[in-house]
Amino acid sequence: MGRIKSALEIALERTESVKSDKGSIDQFEAKQQGKKLANQFLGEDAQRVSIAGTNLAEAIKKTPRDQQESLKQGIFDVLLSQITLPLSRDDEKRIEAVGKGLQLVINDNKFTALYKQLSQLLTRYLDESAQYDEAIRRQYEPKLRQKEEELSRRMGRKVQIDPLQDPEFLAFYNQNMNALKGNYQTAVDQVREEARRIFEGKRMMA
Repeated sequence: MGRIKSALEIALERTESVKSDKGSIDQFEAKQQGKKLANQFLGEDAQRVSIAGTNLAEAIKKTPRDQQESLKQGIFDVLLSQITLPLSRDDEKRIEAVGKGLQLVINDNKFTALYKQLSQLLTRYLDESAQYDEAIRRQYEPKLRQKEEELSRRMGRKVQIDPLQDPEFLAFYNQNMNALKGNYQTAVDQVREEARRIFEGKRMMA
C-alpha cells in the first residue's frame, strides 16, 4: 500500500504545477509576440527597414532571457514562411527584409552568405520570368490572331481575345512558367531547410 501524501506535499505539487503552467503560458505569449513583431517588421517600407531592424533587435534584447528563444522562434516561423519565389519586382523589398530579419535571429555568417546568393538568384528568376512571359506570348500570338479572325468571320464583327481568357493559351503559358518555377523552387526549398537546420542547431546549443 502506497504512502499517503501529506497536505504539505500535495500543496507543493500544486504550486509546481502552477509554476509549470505559468512558464508554458509565458513561452506561448513570447512566441506570439515574436510573430507579431515579425509581421510589423515586414510591414515597414524600404526606407524604414533599417530602423525596423534595429527595433526588432532591441525588442529581442528587452525580452526576459528565459523567453528570448520563444520570441525568436515566433519571429523565425513568420520570416521563414516568406522565403518564396517573388511574383514581381515589388517582392524584392520583401526578400531583402526577410533576409535582414532572419540574420538577426539566426546570427550565422554561413546563412548570411547563403541568403545573399538566394537574393541574387531570385533577381535572376524575375529577369527570366519577364523573358519567358514575352517569349510565350510572342510564340502563341499567330495562333491567337487565327482564333480572332475565325471568330470575327463567324460573328460578323471584329473580335479581340484576351490571352489570359483563352484556356489553350493559359495551359501553354502555365506549362512553360511552371517549368521555370520548378528550377528555382528547388533552391528556395534548400535555403528554407538550411535556415531551419542552422536555427534549430543554435537553439539546441543555447
